[in-house]
Amino acid sequence: MSLCWQTRRFFLDLSARPLVMGIVNVTPDSFSDGGRHDEADAALRHCEQLLRDGADILDIGGESTRPGARIPDADEELRRVLPVVRGAVTLGVPVSVDTSSPAVMRAVLDAGADIINDVRALQREGAVEAVAAHAQAGVCLMHMRGEPATMQQFTDYDDVVHAVRDFLRERVALLQAGGVSKDRIVLDPGIGFAKTPEHNWVLMQRQRELLVDGVPLLAGWSRKSSLGLLTGRSVGERLVPSVAAALAAVQHGARIVRVHDVRETVDAFKVWAASGLAAVR
Repeated sequence: MSLCWQTRRFFLDLSARPLVMGIVNVTPDSFSDGGRHDEADAALRHCEQLLRDGADILDIGGESTRPGARIPDADEELRRVLPVVRGAVTLGVPVSVDTSSPAVMRAVLDAGADIINDVRALQREGAVEAVAAHAQAGVCLMHMRGEPATMQQFTDYDDVVHAVRDFLRERVALLQAGGVSKDRIVLDPGIGFAKTPEHNWVLMQRQRELLVDGVPLLAGWSRKSSLGLLTGRSVGERLVPSVAAALAAVQHGARIVRVHDVRETVDAFKVWAASGLAAVR
């Protein structure tokens, strides 16, 4: 497996330890923290706090992808994220923007963002070209069927692991053909996106089968509904399950975890490394 990720300003070494991507939702309607950081000043304060907590990457998003969420147009999404991106790129860490809009991709990359994190895997017209035009910009490709409003209608898989793996392999090949080198790409199986809870756990258990041609994996389990169904905990009570899922995902081969609770996840990884388990991957 590749142990590096080339992003616009940073070459990220994934071999020493897993990296923690801190979530910055600049939305009024995200499932966990919608409305808490939807003003630029509040979002930037949150970025600074995540860095104090140990985040390696900041992931800024202006579109909620919870089931049934409304899709904002590009102008609305840019009003949400662009001021935050402009501030975040001065903080000395890679800045990722969670978007599927080619217009937003172009604007945030022009503003200095390092990574595009797309739940739709650059499938919108012009998205591949928007990323390819910025040499060395990183990209994360996620598996999802349909749209957030409809995705849970598309959970019929013969084998969910094979379906996710084949989709991601096809997207990697298409990006490489479009001029995006493999060392710029990270993959996300899309936990909770067009998956049942049973599918999510199978993806965790068989996660190493998703290591497509040496491309690193990112795992996003933080506060997801599958953790709530398993434990009976509400969204605000899923800290321990989320940290446990992050540890399990890394043990199964993920090199980046996308989380809300950065400090607790970073602390857990320190204990995990000191225990010797990190060497038994």
